Amino acid sequence: MKLADAWKENAAAWIRWAREPGHDSYWGFHRDPFFGLLPERGRLTLDVGCGEGRVTRDLTEAGHRVIGVDVSETMIAAARAAHPAGEYVVADAAELPFPDGYADLAVAFMSLMDVDDMPGTVLELARVLEPGGRLAVAVVHPINSAHDIDREHPEDRLVLMEDYFERRYYRDELERDGIPMVFESRHWTLEDYFDAILGAGFVIEALREVGAPDHPRWSRYPLFLHLRAVNASQPG
Repeated sequence: MKLADAWKENAAAWIRWAREPGHDSYWGFHRDPFFGLLPERGRLTLDVGCGEGRVTRDLTEAGHRVIGVDVSETMIAAARAAHPAGEYVVADAAELPFPDGYADLAVAFMSLMDVDDMPGTVLELARVLEPGGRLAVAVVHPINSAHDIDREHPEDRLVLMEDYFERRYYRDELERDGIPMVFESRHWTLEDYFDAILGAGFVIEALREVGAPDHPRWSRYPLFLHLRAVNASQPG
């Protein structure tokens, strides 16, 4: 199954999961550090892989003009229902329906590990950003996606899978507070992300490794990777 198909299949579950107040890391400790990396609002922000729209709504509340993009029609329908004044588009992240240099900020919050063509998506983000435009990314940290999941003993050391360099697909089935969710993603190495971003003409300006301050394991290891990069390509 393609990742796009998996997320379409799990769209209704994700909408419920994402909209439960305080339910996941976004509300607890993930959103604020990410938003702290963003530049001042400019003329247009693209939220690529927007899902049900919570980042788009928060960006709008912060004063950005935003277009949310997602491959799932169910996700976009939910985003429009929750935010009728917003702009939302159904599209593949690797084939965005925008002209070159269309925006000055692109946000990919927890989406690059969930797309079928991560390097192609980063190239597309570079295309639709003006020279000097910024890209802000949040992904599952490669240390996290490479570890052998053990929820029974969170106080123990994190143990990596046998091959960190295997770009494997993985499936994480969770239930929290009676809400089930299946996450379908792909493990990419740190080098893979950097090769894609630098190869697309970006220069990385800032990087953060984000843990969960009160968790017995994830206060000691990074859960997420945040970075900001500038499109260093020349006009023309």
